[in-house]
Amino acid sequence: MQIEQSEVLDFLRRHPPFSSLPDEELASVANNVEVAYYRAQSTILQLGQDNYQWYVIRSGAVEVFRRDGQLYNRLEAGDFFGEQSLMHNRPIRFPVIAFEDTLVYLIGKEKFNYLFDNFEGFADYVEVEDQTRLRQSIAKREDDNTLLTAKVETLITSLPVTVCSSTTVHQAAIQMTEQNVSSLLITRSEEDQTEQSLPVIGIVTDSDIRRRLVAEGFSCDIPVAEIMNTELIYVQSNQFIFEAMMLMLKHNVQYLPVLKKSRPIGLISHLDILRYESQNSLFLVKNIFSAQSLDELTALTNGVQECFTRMVQQDANSQMIGNAMAVVGRSFKQRLCELAEIHLGPPPVPYCFLALGSMARGEQLIVTDQDNAIILDNSFQPSLHDEYFAALASFVCDGLARCGYSYCTGDIMATNSRWRQPLAIWQQYFSQWIEQPSAESLLHSAIFFDLEGVWGQIQWAEQLNRLIRQKSNKNSRFLACMARNALLRTPPLGFFKDFVMETDGRQTNSINMKRRGTAPLADLVRVHALAVGSSARNTFERLEDIFEAGILPPGRGQDLRDSLEFIAMVRIRHQALDIQLNHEPDNNIEPEYLSDFERKNLKEAFQILSSAQRFMKFKYQPGRVN
Repeated sequence: MQIEQSEVLDFLRRHPPFSSLPDEELASVANNVEVAYYRAQSTILQLGQDNYQWYVIRSGAVEVFRRDGQLYNRLEAGDFFGEQSLMHNRPIRFPVIAFEDTLVYLIGKEKFNYLFDNFEGFADYVEVEDQTRLRQSIAKREDDNTLLTAKVETLITSLPVTVCSSTTVHQAAIQMTEQNVSSLLITRSEEDQTEQSLPVIGIVTDSDIRRRLVAEGFSCDIPVAEIMNTELIYVQSNQFIFEAMMLMLKHNVQYLPVLKKSRPIGLISHLDILRYESQNSLFLVKNIFSAQSLDELTALTNGVQECFTRMVQQDANSQMIGNAMAVVGRSFKQRLCELAEIHLGPPPVPYCFLALGSMARGEQLIVTDQDNAIILDNSFQPSLHDEYFAALASFVCDGLARCGYSYCTGDIMATNSRWRQPLAIWQQYFSQWIEQPSAESLLHSAIFFDLEGVWGQIQWAEQLNRLIRQKSNKNSRFLACMARNALLRTPPLGFFKDFVMETDGRQTNSINMKRRGTAPLADLVRVHALAVGSSARNTFERLEDIFEAGILPPGRGQDLRDSLEFIAMVRIRHQALDIQLNHEPDNNIEPEYLSDFERKNLKEAFQILSSAQRFMKFKYQPGRVN
């Protein structure tokens, strides 16, 4: 296809990496560009195919998929794809499909390689040697975040049951009974079908048979076409579930045929959407608070995994997922406290049940243990009251274990009498930790600096948080001890920036993404947050306070945020995939199963963490404390 060179030149000048090229080179590129057009939903690049072109999107949009079929990215005008296979001389590893009608400029392999080898700015942009593209991919993911992006096709569990329009109502009813369905799609007879016409011409439901046949006194031997609903409202498989719901509401229908390229591939009902919505974390929390027994709470544990995987499939970011899972976890804890009080009777003195660690920070995932404690009223007397609170702690902690929150191996739980104390004792704990710090004493107590009240006198938790803020940022030795402990967990990078694998336990040749990634990042950010007197608990929110305080070198704060998001999402997607494959989810990933993009950006994220740890070592001088 011949095109106007001036139009191509104008487009290239406005988009990197071409904007960095000299005019004569731009003219050469424009002169050699070919154009290809792809209709919506057509395949552009298939998994495993050889590739000899670089694709630059002129208009429209495409979707890039992983090898397992999961959506990886969506690209629009000015974006490009296909460079990985050209740079590494390998077949396509990320299939590409046109999301809309799309026009692309094609640049041949030889021209691409020439530009890559001879123009440093061009190569840097394409190869992504700095964190800019990592940040762009994170930002794009966040911009696209919505819980309304799931497609209708995710609701389809089986092919639709269809009958020809000449089928009798009696025969149709037999089909419905045999297939255990409450509706049928009615298709044209073969002689009436054309390439232009839709094969589906109507729908018949149980209600139609009752109202239009039985109530009217007609024979059941009449053609089903005589009682079908011909005002057919349908939805395309790639439309959003939200759009399907709006169609049902607008047209007051309870069933929607699902079409793909004009062919029926499924039939969804309002009940399918209701079941889908019931996996939403809001519905799950509502069901938790409605549970009347521990058995009913335990029955909801599968819903937690469904809620988690659903959010991952909808491209929710790590902050949204972590917060939703923490809300779910707190809800279990709150309801268990209520049930405990019903079982044991009213508490003898007021108390506050605490969440610690990731639940308090709003960063909980599907693989987690329980960390909790109890603040008791200062009128608490062990001989009179502790039997009740020991029983309450056992009820709640055992209940959490049954609901999927395993016992803390470090015994940071309310069942440990040390962590079941009056408010005055807790104030002494924190005062001693901060005013008389040592790295050893803080090693196992750092988790208490992420605390939140979830039941009872929750204002006591805020009193402790205020005490922490007032004392911590004034004590350099305390910050140095916290920094020293935060440096004990390092990113898994060797001397030559290769991944260092786990060598202990059953998970060898893998990386623990919590122990070597998200945990050291949370530890590091916590130290800075304490230093600036931040009142936030969530790591992302703490970073905002740290940015504002200006204690980090320019650009480092945003790098940390992007690194945390990327590492957390690798961990999250791994857990979701384990659930989908019916494996026990864990925190260990094997780099060999990551894409080149993920491996490259994961290394960059770990390098940012390593650099941030070096800066923390310089700022707080942890080597000076014993």
